[in-house]
Amino acid sequence: LLRAHAALELDPHEAAMTADMIAFAEAHADCLLRSCVPGHLTGSAWIVSPDRTRTLLTHHRKLDKWLQLGGHADGDSDLLAVALREATEESGLVAVRAVSPAIFDVDRHWIPPRKSDPGHYHYDLRFLFEADPQAALAISSESKDLAWVAIDQVTALNPEESMARMVRKTLR
Repeated sequence: LLRAHAALELDPHEAAMTADMIAFAEAHADCLLRSCVPGHLTGSAWIVSPDRTRTLLTHHRKLDKWLQLGGHADGDSDLLAVALREATEESGLVAVRAVSPAIFDVDRHWIPPRKSDPGHYHYDLRFLFEADPQAALAISSESKDLAWVAIDQVTALNPEESMARMVRKTLR
């Protein structure tokens, strides 16, 4: 998946992160496990409305910021399935459809130390999903809130480049 993503026309920052992820995965046989201390691969779901005007975001409890849904692979090498599992667990949505099995976006971000967990990187593979914004939601223990947000308002909640990049890709 990462090699196929690397072959796409990516902005220089995302291309560099993709190359770093490939090198990381090749260097760490345990890259799908939380026990991989430098970091690990994660799977995320960028869930959009069918008309691409809104996205579902979670107000992440531990990180205290608005983000896409997603989480740890815990050994599962099917990161699309990981992203789907996390999307349904964290939102309560029953009907979530993958738009494509290909990676939509990648991001490497630092997770600060917390309790007994050392600081580490998440090498996040993000996939594009669709869901009905009228469907019932259920906030999980990992979230403070869930909200369907207008695509053009996402960066008002979280101005980080990784979020802005997914917004730009959605608008394309």
